[in-house]
Amino acid sequence: LCVHANHAREFSAGAIAALGRLQRAGVVLLGQSVLLRGVNDSEPALEDLFRAMLRARVKPYYLHQLDAAPGTARFAVPVEEGRALLRGLRRRVTGLAWPTYVQETPGGGGKVPLGPVFEA
Repeated sequence: LCVHANHAREFSAGAIAALGRLQRAGVVLLGQSVLLRGVNDSEPALEDLFRAMLRARVKPYYLHQLDAAPGTARFAVPVEEGRALLRGLRRRVTGLAWPTYVQETPGGGGKVPLGPVFEA
């Protein structure tokens, strides 16, 4: 089951208790988030979010690039900026806290990984 959260503050005591009930019932929980300007578009904010997920026993799975939709432009973060954030985040979190940065393709074609690319 994918849990959608965009900020660490969403993991309240009540939310963590509800997630625990699902986990005790055997449900595996994965986390997905959308990269949003002014909400989670910094390394510390993403680190806090992904660590909060792990504390709640939710594996950060997807970080989505914001879909272009009417009224959302003010929240858009350019893909290159998102890649740079993730490159920086890689030095701050364990691999378990590392999501796949993706963008949905138009027309229901699925998710395409956006990187970042690391060089040796």
